[in-house]
Amino acid sequence: MENNRTELEFEKSRLEQTIALAKEQLDQARERNVENKSAIISAKKELRENTSHSIANLWSSEGFEALAALNQYANPITDKIADYEAVENKILLLEKMIQSPYFARIDFKFEDEDIFENIYIGRTSLKKDETNEFFIYDWRSPIASVFYRFVLGQVFYDAPGGRITGEVNLKRQYEISEGELEYYFDADVQIVDEFLRKLLSQNTSPKMKTIVETIQREQDIVIRDMENDLMMVQGVAGSGKTSIALHRAAYLMYQGLSSKLAADNILIISPNSLFEQYISNVLPELGEEHVVSVVFEDIIASVVKNEQVQSRNQFLENLISNTQYRDIIKSSMEFKTSRQFLEILDRFLDDLPHKWMNFEDICYDGECIISGEMIKDKVLSGINETPLGIRLKLIGEYILELISESKKTRLRKSEKILMNEEMLKFMELDLKDVYRKLFHDKEYFYSLAKDIELPGCMDQILTFTQENLDTNMLYYDDATVLTYLNLKIYGINKYKAIKQVVIDEAQDYYPLHFEIFHLLFSKAKFTILGDINQTLEKREDLSLYKQIRKIFNKKKSSLVTMDKSFRCTNEILNYGLRFLEQSTEIKSFNRKGDEPEIYTANDQISYHNMIVSEVKSCLKMGYQSIGLICKTEKKALFLYESLKDKADVQLIKSESITDLQGVFIIPVYMSKGLEFDAVLICDADAETYYSQDDKKLLYIACTRALHRLNLFCMGEASPLLNK
Repeated sequence: MENNRTELEFEKSRLEQTIALAKEQLDQARERNVENKSAIISAKKELRENTSHSIANLWSSEGFEALAALNQYANPITDKIADYEAVENKILLLEKMIQSPYFARIDFKFEDEDIFENIYIGRTSLKKDETNEFFIYDWRSPIASVFYRFVLGQVFYDAPGGRITGEVNLKRQYEISEGELEYYFDADVQIVDEFLRKLLSQNTSPKMKTIVETIQREQDIVIRDMENDLMMVQGVAGSGKTSIALHRAAYLMYQGLSSKLAADNILIISPNSLFEQYISNVLPELGEEHVVSVVFEDIIASVVKNEQVQSRNQFLENLISNTQYRDIIKSSMEFKTSRQFLEILDRFLDDLPHKWMNFEDICYDGECIISGEMIKDKVLSGINETPLGIRLKLIGEYILELISESKKTRLRKSEKILMNEEMLKFMELDLKDVYRKLFHDKEYFYSLAKDIELPGCMDQILTFTQENLDTNMLYYDDATVLTYLNLKIYGINKYKAIKQVVIDEAQDYYPLHFEIFHLLFSKAKFTILGDINQTLEKREDLSLYKQIRKIFNKKKSSLVTMDKSFRCTNEILNYGLRFLEQSTEIKSFNRKGDEPEIYTANDQISYHNMIVSEVKSCLKMGYQSIGLICKTEKKALFLYESLKDKADVQLIKSESITDLQGVFIIPVYMSKGLEFDAVLICDADAETYYSQDDKKLLYIACTRALHRLNLFCMGEASPLLNK
């Protein structure tokens, strides 16, 4: 007992010392930025006063000296602003640190030494400037991996200088809130599980949380992996895939000087804009800038310009709700993103300069500068080395040089513009128009497809595509194909700074998507996360990861499988598993809850009243996020109109962005990756859910729930709900 009291006093004293040091550094940082702010104002004033003459002379003969004078005053301002922003970031970190400086401690003894050292682990590091003594080690530091990967006894960790071995005789976890030590415990595996179970039983926040306190061994291995150029994770619903991806991004930014990545070196490809909002605070919470995040439509927009493109959400809404055209929409997408069509596209690209480009003589001042036949020869020579679009540009420059030589004088700017416009008439490709011809000329299409296995409904796909390409909308499948064609012909430099790409919800992409990612980020390393059980419009199995490995063709790759779900209670998870066709091994974290119930009503008034009653019950229980999930946006909109005067509900539509706190009505395809304290599946009737694809939608909807799941229907319940 006495020993426990002494230990508690030691921990309280250690916390006080840590907070005192953090406050001291916070005061210094604030003082420094007061000076920085003053220096920036002063420098800007000096710039205005001393460079007005320089600015006036920028376009005169003294322009070079004027520019040098401007730089002389502008550079110090830029440096001061950068320093100010860095210190502001440090201030934010220290303010958070004072509230909760660390969450764990290990007592570690290096091999060949006698004394155990107290290693405290937090979200960010803290050390005394004058002695370099660490008060807190960042969770990403090499030694912190010991906390996540080992129980007591002999341990090791990999440092930049090699493997370090030693012994741990204490693992301790803390709950510190608002600078106060609430409790601590010495952790073996069983107690860590209890601690995690306690955290999981709490309500979700409107944003995704960091998981640094509860990272599991297999998660830590993925987060810290530096060996593989391609790291793939197959993780079941609720296994923490997205959290792991974001913590991995934070870890990569933390690494040493030789491999350190800035925020603009990492790109996260998200499934939709709502999901981007949901994950937006994780990296700042971990002390890092928010990295660039895009959805696939952003990539399409950056490549296929001046087109109104159907979003993936619009595509999914159309696919799920349009019963008349569902089969052809699905078949068209599957074919156009397949390996077979990729082969046809590559043959089509080879054929472009032969069949679809008119090479005419280039004349200037009545003189033939170069014949169309010679231009064609130049385009076709070196065809395998340089993309067609770049070759066309180089040939254009060559022709301008020929004209200059023939006139024995340099072309004026206006003449160059005129000649460029002349050449563009036959050298610039209208890819959408050419692509349209591919589908309108069936005989030509089938000649390109010789010896390639085609789907039985190929003629219907050709007709369906012809009709789509004659509208003002560029549909999602065709937009994806045109993106590939553009990249193959013209390339793109927009993403050349990207060194690490994180792709979430990998099962939603097709082979052609991964070919596009490979073209865009050919020099980057990839972290790819998915769940083959959460596909929306297709069937997928583990061969997905073999395809990805083949397309990226990286030297070192790895596939990690995560089969433990931390999100749902046992009862919710087991209920969701009934909708999976193949028997999948998913381990629950053994958290108890209520069995999901099915509620049926005979009329609309009773049906809506039941939903409102359940929402009120959930709010009374203290649940902060409640998801009312419908199969389609159309059904979600109808439910919203019916309930908005009876309950405080919000509708999440394709483009809406919001904090997930409150009661939401959302289509199932937009709920992927999100989680709610309670979920109400609001249209679980026989007319809505009946097919094999619908089973996957029900699995996704069920596994969004943390604590409570119930299903509601008007009329007969879906037969898929039977065990």
